[in-house]
Amino acid sequence: MPNTMPANDKLTSLSQFIEQEHGPLGSKSREAFEAGYEGFKLGALLQQARHAKGLTQQQLADLAGTDKSYISKLEKDLKDVRLSTLQRIISEGLGGHLELSIKF
Repeated sequence: MPNTMPANDKLTSLSQFIEQEHGPLGSKSREAFEAGYEGFKLGALLQQARHAKGLTQQQLADLAGTDKSYISKLEKDLKDVRLSTLQRIISEGLGGHLELSIKF
């Protein structure tokens, strides 16, 4: 079945948009953007996992041995988090395990 949508030369891909707004890969502006995005993504993943388990922020905090405000901060704007704390929240609070990878 052929694509029936009209071609639009004014469309910009997401990668083009990010480069226009934050600079090319390797630039300081782009690195700051990418770091912020990773924090946002981790917070969103935590929130999604908490919802999937049917837990409130308070319940997760109680299970993980932390407080509700810390869980809220992680979900909203993760800046700095101790790896040991993150592992505890995921393992004891969510019953999961943390997997990390390094990409070049």
